[in-house]
Amino acid sequence: MNKGDLIEKISSAAELTKAEAARALDAFTEEVTRALKKKDTVTIVGFGSFEVQKRKARTGRNPATGEAIKIKASNAPKFRPGKSLRDAVNRAK
Repeated sequence: MNKGDLIEKISSAAELTKAEAARALDAFTEEVTRALKKKDTVTIVGFGSFEVQKRKARTGRNPATGEAIKIKASNAPKFRPGKSLRDAVNRAK
């Protein structure tokens, strides 16, 4: 499913126009992004949590040459699914 498909599903499920559904989805992603930039956690009970995970500096390998390289410390977004979402996905098998 891509963004257009998701907008269409939201539009029909919430009885919104596609433009309204697109604005709602864009607002959601913008607010999650804004919160993660501040290193806040966004929790949606039953669905999951978006958070920032700190990655330590480490040594890696250049795959082309095998040469050791230094990889800087960084922050990465992380999604941790909630129990309801995990259970729904496991039942779908």
